[in-house]
Amino acid sequence: MSEDGGMTDTLAVVPGAEPFSSDGGPIGVLLSHGFTGSPASMAPWAQYLAERGHTVRVPRLPGHGTTWQDMNRTGWDDCYATADDTLTELSGRCERVAVCGLSMGGAIALRLAELRPDVVDALVLVNPVVDLKNWQLKILPALKWIVPSIPGIGNDIKKPDTDEIGYDRTPLKAMASQVRAWRDIRADLGKVTAPLLMFRATDDHVVDATSLGLIRAGVSSAVAEYVTLEDSYHVATIDHDAPMIFERSAAFIAEHAKVGHG
Repeated sequence: MSEDGGMTDTLAVVPGAEPFSSDGGPIGVLLSHGFTGSPASMAPWAQYLAERGHTVRVPRLPGHGTTWQDMNRTGWDDCYATADDTLTELSGRCERVAVCGLSMGGAIALRLAELRPDVVDALVLVNPVVDLKNWQLKILPALKWIVPSIPGIGNDIKKPDTDEIGYDRTPLKAMASQVRAWRDIRADLGKVTAPLLMFRATDDHVVDATSLGLIRAGVSSAVAEYVTLEDSYHVATIDHDAPMIFERSAAFIAEHAKVGHG
């Protein structure tokens, strides 16, 4: 059940939006997709890491991969709980765990690093969001009761013929729930101590540069690397810069989440 009292999704999953799971070695990797997106945006990255011997999970977050109306019956707490449960499963199976996230998935990854620093050994973020400079957010608490959805934010991808299998509408009750969670994430950024690798697209039509500045100023990570993506839009994990994201993240995880690394 969601924080708004609605039930989590029970509808059939759209083909291609299924979760990804691969059992491998002692290093586990959790990848979390973005708001209104699906595991399709993370599957190539997950496959790349699985082929390098890691144990990999990409959960389908509640309300995603079905219908936007279904998503409006879920909230941030549902999505976070799914990621948290997946982290628990991975940490019980693996010796070390890295957490990666795209957009809202990046916010989830940050929250996991804030609340569970004992099991998050490395953190990789792609165009994460913890705030936006958007005046509409101020009226969102009221607007969500008047209008169920607005035009979608999905498939902001520069690469032609690429689909994250997301929604063409943004469900406002679900969005309002996420925005409320950002406040807590921003307040606790100093609790993030895990080694951090963050990718930020210069041409992102969904998430502005506000989050980058807040995260850079807020985290306590002794290791923090920031990489600019010049040839991708928001869903960079399946855009032109994806190979570089895959390679850089694999090297980062190998260095900072390696077994026996203190």
